[in-house]
Amino acid sequence: MISRIDLRGDALPEGAALRDLLPRAEFDVEAALEKVRPICDDVRHRGTAAMIDYARRFEGVTLDRIRVPAEALDRALAELAPAVRAALEESVRRARIVHRAQRRTDHTTQVVPGGTVTERWVPVERVGLYVPGGLAVYPSSVVMNVVPAQEAGVEGIAVSSPPQAEFGGLPHPTILAACALLGVDEVYAAGGAQAVAMFAYGTDECRPVNLVTGPGNIYVASAKRLLKGRIGIDAEAGP
Repeated sequence: MISRIDLRGDALPEGAALRDLLPRAEFDVEAALEKVRPICDDVRHRGTAAMIDYARRFEGVTLDRIRVPAEALDRALAELAPAVRAALEESVRRARIVHRAQRRTDHTTQVVPGGTVTERWVPVERVGLYVPGGLAVYPSSVVMNVVPAQEAGVEGIAVSSPPQAEFGGLPHPTILAACALLGVDEVYAAGGAQAVAMFAYGTDECRPVNLVTGPGNIYVASAKRLLKGRIGIDAEAGP
């Protein structure tokens, strides 16, 4: 049963009392590291074969390849409900306004006569963007990761989202449609720590990236921590 807490009135608790009433979710990344370490090592050494094995083990799907075919992306966009497409297009429009305004320009300062210092803003060459899957669908994660990368001028954008048995081993169609809508054609059916490892080490299907962004579960966060330094990360974003 869901408990109801009434915090109205003058008797609002403070400090520890308030934290006890409204505890924050916690997860132990350090404990998960020992579980993701062998997964990442396996992907490093076996590449796509390891990715296919983990898709079978964790997602219950049998795949021949990890990369999503172009025709699946086109079909997902063609079959997307008009109302959902309109909502995604509006989300993209708004996100683009914000991130275009955030982009900084190069700046040169004259320090002494004939001597200047120039600050340049250069995009990374290639990014791997993780989009969670499972019980919920997050096309918003596609928008919030892809649009900033595009506005920054990143040339290589790859997206990964867990395969779904319900959809023949492909990521959710709405995720695929959002990618197609944004012009992203490099999409992988991979989830969890193994997806982060694929981005970090590369496989015969996926070239390594410079930076991995996007939220995920504790295993995604742990893989980011483990591989930070080999790749750049945004944050250890979890549930």
